[in-house]
Amino acid sequence: MQLRYAFRLYPEHGQRVALARAFGCARVVFNDAVRAREDARAAKDPFPTASALSQKLITRAKKTPERSWLGEVSSVVLQQSLRDVEAAYRNFFASLKGERGGKRVGAPRFKSRKDTRQSIRFTANACWKITGTGRLSLPKIGEITVRWSRVLPAVPSSVTVILDAAGRYFASFVIDTDSETDRARWDEPEPGSTVGIDLGLTHFAVLSDGTKICSPRFLRRVEKKLRKAQRELSRKKKGSKNRAKARLRVARAHTKVADARKEFHHQLSTQLIRDNQAIAVEDLAVSGLARTRLAKSVHDAGWAQFVTMLEYKAQRYGRMFVRIGRFEPTSQTCSTCGHRDGPKPLHVREWTCPACNTLHDRDHNAAINVKQAAGLAASACGAPVRPGLVPAQREETGSHGIPLQARVA
Repeated sequence: MQLRYAFRLYPEHGQRVALARAFGCARVVFNDAVRAREDARAAKDPFPTASALSQKLITRAKKTPERSWLGEVSSVVLQQSLRDVEAAYRNFFASLKGERGGKRVGAPRFKSRKDTRQSIRFTANACWKITGTGRLSLPKIGEITVRWSRVLPAVPSSVTVILDAAGRYFASFVIDTDSETDRARWDEPEPGSTVGIDLGLTHFAVLSDGTKICSPRFLRRVEKKLRKAQRELSRKKKGSKNRAKARLRVARAHTKVADARKEFHHQLSTQLIRDNQAIAVEDLAVSGLARTRLAKSVHDAGWAQFVTMLEYKAQRYGRMFVRIGRFEPTSQTCSTCGHRDGPKPLHVREWTCPACNTLHDRDHNAAINVKQAAGLAASACGAPVRPGLVPAQREETGSHGIPLQARVA
């Protein structure tokens, strides 16, 4: 599978000027391609092909006085900008036809020099390289200092240079990983080691073995500092240098929160994948929950990012990952006897099953039910590489609140 490895860049002043020029040229070519497509649509003409756009917007445009400065950057950067337009329209039409899952994808829009994120991409034919001294050499930009936090596992196929809202530069390398090598990095977990995860706000995650992981609440911790920074930004005159500095301070504060949250998600997801053969989570409607009064807490938790990490790491390291339906009554069902007690308000954190008199912790009980439901889903999907767990019959279950599990032969 393909993964991205990002490293911080520290360009010098002249290199920052060259990067800004490359960002601007790539943005102009992108906007010109979108305009050409929109003009063709308005005139009801066939869309111009990628080769026709390349000839018109890059090759011939370089020879005109209005676009002669396009020759000051690598042509690969401009070609990749056209590829981005093609991919954007392809995704848009696939979404219209229902061929693409997930949210509806809108039509490509024009880019602005004021966008918080700028990027350019260099493929292998751009002749970029990593020098012997550990610098990143880019055509018409120079050798840029890189802070290497780890060793690249393979030769990258491309590199994307990114400028984020906080003014930081990153190099994002695309790596083709080897599945056998990845699986050999860790020892196999104990046989039958599986876990169900119930995500929440009071605790970020409660595992089916009873482990409770507290929610760090990164955004809530720095909320006072962010309010002060936003207030100072609102008082600065638009277009002034002081406003630009204040905007940068706000962006850096938000960046620290996002980085801390991502690091927490990476560490927790890696630990769960390393220690378990199978992991089950509930498919939460995050977009719906983000429209309630709990919106800030839901965004602060970052469930979607965490579940995405679990999914790709399970695929990379040969673990089983199962999502159960969001309408599964995990909080309403007794994990001991299977009795469904109905919905309960959020302030009810413990409840006693009226059928078997078992006292349940709401989140722990839900995590056990997630694990049980995932066992049913895994056994029903054919012949998995790593067989899942199937719950025992309800009448065979003991009275401890711990379900008996039977291994599928």
